[in-house]
Amino acid sequence: MGERAMEPSDFKKWRKSLDMSQKDAAQALGLKRRMIQYYEKGERDGDKVVIPRSVRLACYALTEGVEDYHGPNRKIKRREDKPKKDREKEVDDAAPTST
Repeated sequence: MGERAMEPSDFKKWRKSLDMSQKDAAQALGLKRRMIQYYEKGERDGDKVVIPRSVRLACYALTEGVEDYHGPNRKIKRREDKPKKDREKEVDDAAPTST
């Protein structure tokens, strides 16, 4: 069965749709930042780079809010499952500061 690979431009659109930097995407996917750059460029040292299925599926999971998975019958860690103090800190960090 042939599979359609994720295009480099689609990978970059995915990252930007989640408002992630390359560093953020690398951390979320468990990759080095350089791999994110290769995936977005579509090549490494002149050779074509294919985004692996595992990375594509991880991108989908992150899009759906899943941050971690520990197996069946265990709670899925989602972005909204962060402890309240962590969510409040994110809101505080995102709030504009007036000077």
